[in-house]
Amino acid sequence: MYNWIWRHLPGPMAVRLSLAAVLLLGFVALLMFVVFPWAEPLLPFNNVTTPQ
Repeated sequence: MYNWIWRHLPGPMAVRLSLAAVLLLGFVALLMFVVFPWAEPLLPFNNVTTPQ
């Protein structure tokens, strides 16, 4: 899959590296701002109890 993405990026090596970095940052931003906030209420980590 990564090879397919790399082959379809246009330009010389410097442009490809820049585009790959932008794609990676966009993917991370999508996860941080859309996917993780949506999934947070579904995760059981908020129900923490401590023994007394």
